[in-house]
Amino acid sequence: MSSRSETLANAIESALPLLERFLPGFDDANRTRQAPGIPNHAAWTLGHLALYARRAADLIAGHDDPQPLPETDFVTADARGGDARRYDTESICYGSTPTDEPAIYPAWDRSVEIHAAAQTRLISAVRAADDAALDRDIAWGRTPLNAEQLAVRMLFHLGTHTGQLVDLRRGLGIPALFS
Repeated sequence: MSSRSETLANAIESALPLLERFLPGFDDANRTRQAPGIPNHAAWTLGHLALYARRAADLIAGHDDPQPLPETDFVTADARGGDARRYDTESICYGSTPTDEPAIYPAWDRSVEIHAAAQTRLISAVRAADDAALDRDIAWGRTPLNAEQLAVRMLFHLGTHTGQLVDLRRGLGIPALFS
């Protein structure tokens, strides 16, 4: 562990409650509903964040190739293979289109669990990284960067989707948390 990794891990860890404060109001009945002009629904958002937190954790931990995802949380099928307990990676990956089909997304409480476990894994991988690991060049899509930059990107990714959840709450008429 280095002071850089501890700072990065603490930043991600401290951002999670900012996202989590906007989860109340979502439930099994509305987790896949979308609002006009809002690109993603709540279940998709948590699964998407979980998938990329897992992938980033593997890269930061030194794996160049994707590692197996927990079969308890994910299945890789044809964008219709998810269920009440697991996300289908194809239905939540970059470029996928969220649909209001509750049967292909995990139940709300399960979505929250999967997201929390993935973020915990990311934080642990970042916290365990030494300076050489943080400086290691990695491939992330078409963007070359190092592991430290990927950790920062994951922090901003979390913030981007938190903002979308805020907009989604408003669009669905979920009462504001702050007055």
